[in-house]
Amino acid sequence: MEPGTVFIAGATGYVGGRLAPLLLARGYTVHAGVRSPRKLAARPWGAHPKLKILPADVSNRDSLAKAMRGCAVAFYLVHSMGAGGDFAQADREAAENMAQAAAEAGVSRIIYLSGLGGGETDSGQDGPELSEHLRSRSEVGRILSAGPVPATVLRAAIILGSGSASFEIIRSLVERLPVMLTPRWVRTRCQPIAISNVLGYLLGCLENPATAGLTLDIGGPEVITYGELFRIFARAAGIRAPLVIPLPFLTPTLSAFWVNLITPVPAHLIRPLIEGLRNEVVCHDRRILDLAPQKLLSCFDAIALALSEAEQGPAPSCCFDAGHACAPDFLPGRTQCPAEWTKAGDAPFAGGVLFTADYAVTLDAPPARIWDAVARIGGDTGWYAGDILWRIRGLADKLVGGPGHMRGRRDPEALGPGDALDFWRVLDVEPGKRLLLLAEMKVPGAATLELTLSPVSFAGQEATRLSLLTSFRPRGLWGLWYWWSMYPAHGLLFPAMLRNIARAAHAPVLDGPFKLMAHGGHG
Repeated sequence: MEPGTVFIAGATGYVGGRLAPLLLARGYTVHAGVRSPRKLAARPWGAHPKLKILPADVSNRDSLAKAMRGCAVAFYLVHSMGAGGDFAQADREAAENMAQAAAEAGVSRIIYLSGLGGGETDSGQDGPELSEHLRSRSEVGRILSAGPVPATVLRAAIILGSGSASFEIIRSLVERLPVMLTPRWVRTRCQPIAISNVLGYLLGCLENPATAGLTLDIGGPEVITYGELFRIFARAAGIRAPLVIPLPFLTPTLSAFWVNLITPVPAHLIRPLIEGLRNEVVCHDRRILDLAPQKLLSCFDAIALALSEAEQGPAPSCCFDAGHACAPDFLPGRTQCPAEWTKAGDAPFAGGVLFTADYAVTLDAPPARIWDAVARIGGDTGWYAGDILWRIRGLADKLVGGPGHMRGRRDPEALGPGDALDFWRVLDVEPGKRLLLLAEMKVPGAATLELTLSPVSFAGQEATRLSLLTSFRPRGLWGLWYWWSMYPAHGLLFPAMLRNIARAAHAPVLDGPFKLMAHGGHG
């Protein structure tokens, strides 16, 4: 066992994506257990010599144990608030796997970042008023603490940092709403903490063995209401604070619905977070102040720092990073995906077919020049054609609980595997050659969009073929209806996208755009 080697489960998440480079900078060797190694390798620190990227899934105990071998301490920074299924059950099973795998690997300690929540009874169980999300986080802490490896459980309230789900919700609400109608939770007390202080406590617990076996509350220096937090954000951002009007009849479900429409945060994160706002999240245990002392940022300073970080460039990590960077099974030669991407197939009578709509254009420019325009697609640049149609599609997606069109992109110029790109997810990037996207909007099937660049000869001169390739595996009759109803729009939109990419790249068009047939020729 190497004392300077640690394991991180959740290294591609919001907290893990910041903790890993911090540990590497401190000289630790980091084993990052991830489902999508390519996704982590694309991070700026992904090639660090002390980083080992290992395939591991919290649902697979053997993969966890293998990835943790040789590690002294393991950080568990995972939760299962996914887009479907019973996340509490998934969290429970994952925690049990983690506890047993850590013992098998010879890990001496586990450090888990949990959530604060009032309502714990004298018996150590959660009270009935605790939200499902907070109850699940608390249960995971108890499972890890009862396991064979000593666990340190840090219970945090709302985390203030650029890219965190809570911060992005607050930012969107305060910046976009002059008047805010809220449930009574706006008067609930909370104790926000800066992401830098969360990282400081995680590092402090790693370096202080006396924290082993303890459950500790962590928070910032202020206890405020959510209404007060909105006003502090407005002051830090230099904008007018919204008029907040609490309404007793506005339920958490209705609140989550309109918050989903206003903010870029995914609906599957918003609902459990909003439901948890009814619970007071205030520190009652102050031992952490002596065990891992550090300067705590005020809410104003934490928000100002987060806004400054956002202005300086891409955030080191964000809540949109969650997602499995893998291709659906209908793409030959691609990395195969778990069940959520393969279940779209149907029996032949229900439309078990693969639809494609492929277009290409031949350009008088080198691939490198054209790639610069391709790599900027989405976000503030837009989609090179029909931007209002993309926004309408995004609004419709938000209405049915999808991610919508407001996520934007991490970096205005560079893309990496696993990045969120509006309502798409980057599956693969080969600079100068290929960009592969998976649709994460709500569709009755599975869809991909691919842009490729390849050198060709045209009329005796060197040229570049820019291709836009789309694939769709429909699910049932709704999938068939969706494809054929959108088909005429695709025939107008996709060629226009190619023309405008060429215009943005200052690349003269030699031929096309034209439709590609199944064999790759002109249509």
